[in-house]
Amino acid sequence: MQRRRTGMIAATSVLGMTAVLGGCGLGGGSGEVTLRLVAADYGDSASNSSQKYWDKLVKAYEAKHANVKVEVSVYSWNDVDRKVKELVAAGKAPDMAQIGAYADYAAAGKLYSTADLLSIPVEADFLEPLADAGEVKHNKYGLPFAASTRVLFYNKTLFTEAGITPPKDWSELAADAEALKEKGVKYPFALPLGSEEAQAETMQWLLGGGGGYTDDIGTYTLDSTENVSTFTWLRDNLVAKGLTGPVAPAELNRADAFAAFADGDVGMLNGHPTLIQQAAKKGVEFGTVAMPGRNGKAKTTMGVADWMTAFKQNGHREQIGDFLDYVYSEQNVLAFSREYDLLPVTNSASEAMQASTQDKDLRPFLEELPLSTLYPVGNTSWATVSADIKKGIGKAVAANGNPAAVLGQLQAAATLAESGKQ
Repeated sequence: MQRRRTGMIAATSVLGMTAVLGGCGLGGGSGEVTLRLVAADYGDSASNSSQKYWDKLVKAYEAKHANVKVEVSVYSWNDVDRKVKELVAAGKAPDMAQIGAYADYAAAGKLYSTADLLSIPVEADFLEPLADAGEVKHNKYGLPFAASTRVLFYNKTLFTEAGITPPKDWSELAADAEALKEKGVKYPFALPLGSEEAQAETMQWLLGGGGGYTDDIGTYTLDSTENVSTFTWLRDNLVAKGLTGPVAPAELNRADAFAAFADGDVGMLNGHPTLIQQAAKKGVEFGTVAMPGRNGKAKTTMGVADWMTAFKQNGHREQIGDFLDYVYSEQNVLAFSREYDLLPVTNSASEAMQASTQDKDLRPFLEELPLSTLYPVGNTSWATVSADIKKGIGKAVAANGNPAAVLGQLQAAATLAESGKQ
């Protein structure tokens, strides 16, 4: 069985407390400290680059901390993990890095734990499944920074024209796709298994089929019976019947699938919160429902988190901790989440968003997050395994694809990577 990380958003006695950020005596006469942060860019243009978010936050922080300066360098998601890896290898680790994976740095003893850094109210405020996913050998090193879940988006106009209703399970999904194809819809169901984000689309389907990437103790199970059955179903019931559109799934990237949905060319696809604005800007009437599973609603959906890490190399533990307390204040978490249509990683910000009418479109995603299953980011091999999935999983659903063989190859590579032989 796939591990299900569960936890309900619940108020605790520490929620709503404000971390004491001023008067800490940082610097303490020892001169100015400069903290360096490498961060990922969540914007899609210069006008909403994450650099603008960080510049505003840092300006406000520095105004209260005369002896601490924070320099932030923002890189695209295509470059940020590689940049941090290069800096660490060169002995020039940043004080903080906001990246996609952390376990290899934690295993090498390069990171501060959250207990070393954060005040108790801030550390206790993280959503439980996200906090749990930040662990390596029972110690927390990855601080969740941004989160999202997946729901099924459908084009209301196309569904009305085809006389169908949103699917509740895979058989209904396939039937809806058939009806959409008969109406000439270009992509009845968009299945992006291209290299951009195939690991996400794959995991969502594996969970719906009762499988997943690992078992309860974190051992890879990519070629399990459930997973092979899932990809066999995709190959035979969607791809082979021409229900996934003119671009082969192995060649279709998530960004292109989202763009096609916003252009009105997609009947259904698995989407995350950023698709809301993208579709709305183009005037697409859309709805969302919980992810269908093989025999009904999927028992768990995929949750995704990006991670803030703090490196020990420069020895700025106290200053880093104080700055991160500020970063994770309710006000700042809400501001970032709303700017980029992402989900808050803290209980306090999640509760505020649930109660706010301006965030009503995000409620379906917020409801899924506490019960979601995350990537096995605590495995030091995950970055390697994820890259392999991106490159190879699309072959499993090709016309002559062999799901058992493809998943078997990925399993063998994952086992080697986890054992440190790669």
